[in-house]
Amino acid sequence: MSNSVNIHEAKTHLSRLIERVAAGEDTVIARAGRPVARLIQFRTRTTPRVPGQWRDQIVIAPDFDAVNDEITTDSEASGE
Repeated sequence: MSNSVNIHEAKTHLSRLIERVAAGEDTVIARAGRPVARLIQFRTRTTPRVPGQWRDQIVIAPDFDAVNDEITTDSEASGE
């Protein structure tokens, strides 16, 4: 279940929001009616990470860090 509050209300009632989130309710924080953040219950990992479980499933191209001279020249010319 999700609840929506504006930023002012979230700042004013943060302790109450945290209690509700701790009980399992998600809260969406909005600015001018537009969602900007979601407050959710923190959960610790129940199973340990297994290093290497993505091995042989991800491929990195040999030229992944090659520089495109055209982009470099354009950004230098624009002063970025």
